[in-house]
Amino acid sequence: MNENEYIRHFTELVYLEREEQMRLHEEEMRRLSGREREEKGRALLRMKGKSQGLGLGGKHLVRFRKQNSAITLPESEIEVGDLVLVSKPGTNPWDEVNTTGTVAEKTSYSITVAFDEVPPGFVFRKDLRIDLFVNDITFQRMIEALKKFKRMPRWRKDKLLGNAAPDFEKIGEIEFLNAELNDSQREAVLRSLAARDFFLIHGPPGTGKTITCVEVIAQLVKRGRGGEKSYKILAAADSNVAVDNLVERLDKIGVNAVRIGHPARVIPSLRRRSLDYLIQAEPEYLKAQKLREKAYEIKERMKGFVTPEMRWRRGLSDDAIMKLASEGKTTRGIPKHKIAGMRKWLDLKRGIDKLFGEARELEERAVKRIIQEAEVICATNSTVGSEILKGTKFDFAVIDEATQSTEPSTLIPVLNTQRFIMAGDHKQLPPTILNEDAARGNLSKSLFERLLERHGDKIRVMLAVQYRMNEEIAEFPNKEFYDGKLTADESVKGHNLLDLLPESKFADEDVKPLLFIDTRGSEMFKERTRRGSTSKENAGEAKLVEKIVVKLLSLGVKPEDIAIISPYEDQVALIRKELRVEGLEIKTVDGFQGREKEVVIVSFVRSNKSGDIGFLRDLRRLNVSITRAKRKLVLIGDSNTLESEGCYKRLVALAKERGGYKRVGGWLIK
Repeated sequence: MNENEYIRHFTELVYLEREEQMRLHEEEMRRLSGREREEKGRALLRMKGKSQGLGLGGKHLVRFRKQNSAITLPESEIEVGDLVLVSKPGTNPWDEVNTTGTVAEKTSYSITVAFDEVPPGFVFRKDLRIDLFVNDITFQRMIEALKKFKRMPRWRKDKLLGNAAPDFEKIGEIEFLNAELNDSQREAVLRSLAARDFFLIHGPPGTGKTITCVEVIAQLVKRGRGGEKSYKILAAADSNVAVDNLVERLDKIGVNAVRIGHPARVIPSLRRRSLDYLIQAEPEYLKAQKLREKAYEIKERMKGFVTPEMRWRRGLSDDAIMKLASEGKTTRGIPKHKIAGMRKWLDLKRGIDKLFGEARELEERAVKRIIQEAEVICATNSTVGSEILKGTKFDFAVIDEATQSTEPSTLIPVLNTQRFIMAGDHKQLPPTILNEDAARGNLSKSLFERLLERHGDKIRVMLAVQYRMNEEIAEFPNKEFYDGKLTADESVKGHNLLDLLPESKFADEDVKPLLFIDTRGSEMFKERTRRGSTSKENAGEAKLVEKIVVKLLSLGVKPEDIAIISPYEDQVALIRKELRVEGLEIKTVDGFQGREKEVVIVSFVRSNKSGDIGFLRDLRRLNVSITRAKRKLVLIGDSNTLESEGCYKRLVALAKERGGYKRVGGWLIK
């Protein structure tokens, strides 16, 4: 497609997805009661708020607990960094009086929300409702990136559209800063540094793509320190977790990385690398804070004067009020003392605006200096499009998790840099798209995948050594998804649970790295759908999961080393209800992408006579499911249903071949 078709196509898809997200949230808030939303994990009811003062970046913090402070919060999807809607008692969440904030902290008993402005007084009352909400700013920034694409030079547009081949330059030998990089990682670094336009690092599970990205960044920083060439470097990703991972690794090797973004979305151990933390040591910021304090003091004094509202203003402009007051005159039946009071109020308001303006200028100066002095700027794709980085041009961008990002989202960092490297794995799950038309229009296809389809291995290196899975766990995904090109490093090739707990009395099947438990033919393991839900659950599988976890814990496996994952939200909710063990992670497959645990238990859920497996037919979801475990992978499913898709049939066959297959009977594994 040409550039106009490209811009029009993606603009339409972004708007479709935005409308769908907003519609789904609002529709659910209107359709379900607060209690039902709370049961789904998308709301918290009967909350009360208490001020916690100012946090990083001058954010106003409010801690919310249940009205009975002894009650723990129910399990919910609300996490640190999420946008939430706080509702006044007696109102509907969508009423204009209500306010939004960002979750800054979450404990078993409370959540702390950060507000950009002074929050309304009702947030300190009882009987509040807090809902998970949608963030519109990301969509706005994608639209801005598409507009910016139109203004790019012709040669740049041609390369991004795939109409022209990318260029490479010759580089000499380099000294690798991380001596432990394997051959494929080294090749990826060298070819990335040689790219004049873009390059792709294909990182299958556990192959160290982030480590490889960090080496690329470190090499560029080294050039700058040596005076060879000073690069302005950007490290980006679609998620806050992925950005924090980059910051953490860069920090460990002594790179001056500055994390841009809402402090609530930065993990606590890295907040000292955040802009909001660093700015507090700047003299301009300290002056700005004093000016703000003065402005707030004046704001309090304003309460004693007449507010120029409509009933007293009566159509008069601010200047007209000031003139009448200075002349001691009145008009339109307004008492003189009211005009004098309004004048005083306006005087104070102008003073406040001036103070806030001066404070903002001082802060902007401090921010600009920190950004200029940073060796690497780290931010989410969306944040790269924020006001803070407006006008900042980068020489080089490294974008991690690029296959989990839509093309318009990836364009935000791409169009702010001269060269870019993308790292990801298109064989794992793409970004989740809610609108069916947007999905059909390929909004879920990443820029990484599109460029790879266009140029192939000319612009890609696949990392070939994985450092996560026992080779028996890795065998199937390697054959099925990576053409048999992956090898297990010696350090993980044969590792199992016995290495972790040598004193424990494991039976052979407990140590076996791969186990498929087949529920076929048992009526106790049939799927079901809750009333009003589009998800699925399987009570029999949930009970079996509980039994397996109890056994593992009794053998000494720590809860922190176990993850339970399922493709279906309702199954996750059901298992969470059955298993309340501190430290045990229970998540959807999509929510666990990029993660790993020593032991992973997968509940496939689907069990029906028609062989309908729904979105389990997306084999990228299967790939993610079976590549999270290091030492033991337990798969629970109905082979009769799953084998309607050939890939699952091959998986069950391999489990049988490797002696890792069991039939289930009642609640017991036979």
